[in-house]
Amino acid sequence: MSIPEVKKIWMNGQLVDWADAKVHLLTHALHYGSGVFEGIRAYATPRGPAVFRLTDHLERLHRSAKLYYMEIPYTTPEMARATKDLIKANELEHCYIRPIVFRGYGEMGLYPLAAPIDVAIAVWPWGTYLGDEGIKHGVRAKVSSIQSLDHHSISPLAKACGQYLNSILAKIEVVKSGYEEAIMINDHGHVTQGTGENIFMVRRGGIFTPPISAGILDGITRETVMEIAEKMGNAVVEKDFTRAELIHADEAFYTGTAAEVVPIREVDDRLIGEPGPVTRQIQGVFHEIITGTSEQYDHYLEYVND
Repeated sequence: MSIPEVKKIWMNGQLVDWADAKVHLLTHALHYGSGVFEGIRAYATPRGPAVFRLTDHLERLHRSAKLYYMEIPYTTPEMARATKDLIKANELEHCYIRPIVFRGYGEMGLYPLAAPIDVAIAVWPWGTYLGDEGIKHGVRAKVSSIQSLDHHSISPLAKACGQYLNSILAKIEVVKSGYEEAIMINDHGHVTQGTGENIFMVRRGGIFTPPISAGILDGITRETVMEIAEKMGNAVVEKDFTRAELIHADEAFYTGTAAEVVPIREVDDRLIGEPGPVTRQIQGVFHEIITGTSEQYDHYLEYVND
């Protein structure tokens, strides 16, 4: 998806023109992937633009940075204020938000601790990651031959730049084969996640999702959906499950900030079907949250104009 240009980007404490937001060719992160990031969304609401779980996302950014020995020179409240100011400066009612922390120019090699830490935030209008049709009718998914990251080699809990090479390979593989998204498997043969989403399945009256220990990102939308399901009276069980169990699911769906809540209608050419009642109910509550029409979950929105 192409990125539409807006007016300003926040870089190291300053608002700069979009065209001037540049880094040096010898930026450490460009060569080694030494950066961490977040994907966040702001939505139009009756009270103006509101960011979904902004503080939670920024706290996860700090946790990711800690795993890579990166000390962010801005606090979570400072970055939250910068995000809101940036949305205002670009006069956006809804947008995707990309904070990134990376090792900058001044050091090369695999021992990077002397490299400067740069911080930037970009915002731009961006539609749902897997498309509106995907949200309405579900997507076709394929199990990728690219295996999920293993805890012993690199921590899936960090949302780190270089780690997404793994997801890129899986995404390319399945799209070239005619599918919309991948399903990734770990070295134990258990389902983990999509290339940028968590996975849920509904089977025999229960809702299941892989545990963090399977090697997945601790998703913020995932956590929200688990809370929604519990308040619906059907708590989510975190358990390992196989590709075959997913194929036999009554319903299945992805969750993620970019994707939101997207049904899976087909896995490896086996039909699961149109979105079922559990998926639709969760989608409905989630839509109420992000559009600012749910009093019960209003605490998850941080209003830009407040």
